[in-house]
Amino acid sequence: MQILKEFKEFAVKGNVIDMAVGIIIGAAFGKIVSSLVADVVTPPIGLLLGGVDFSNLAVTLKAAADGAPAVMLSYGKFIQAMVDFTIVAVAIFMMIKAINALKRKEEVAPEAPPEPTKEELLLTEIRDLLKERK
Repeated sequence: MQILKEFKEFAVKGNVIDMAVGIIIGAAFGKIVSSLVADVVTPPIGLLLGGVDFSNLAVTLKAAADGAPAVMLSYGKFIQAMVDFTIVAVAIFMMIKAINALKRKEEVAPEAPPEPTKEELLLTEIRDLLKERK
């Protein structure tokens, strides 16, 4: 029963809800990035490389025969996936960097220690003199 109680506390605190929202937003962001790469980024790059369509770049390992489909190594799709990943990684890095900067601003700098009193200064002098005698 202790496990159920702990799980209930975990779920009620909002951790599960926050995680679910993050996953949903991440999935939507992934679709946007995929579209950005496939529809905006790679076509101009392909045009610069002589009209290459990255999604069609592939090497045929075995030609289609007797109704069996061809075995293809689709490295163009892999290149698009790598560009997708890079864009997502940079966006997440920048977002985390901004969040960390905001957290640092929120943190209050510790106060400087107060000036020592006359008594403390006198005791420090006495201590130093005793150390010199030894």
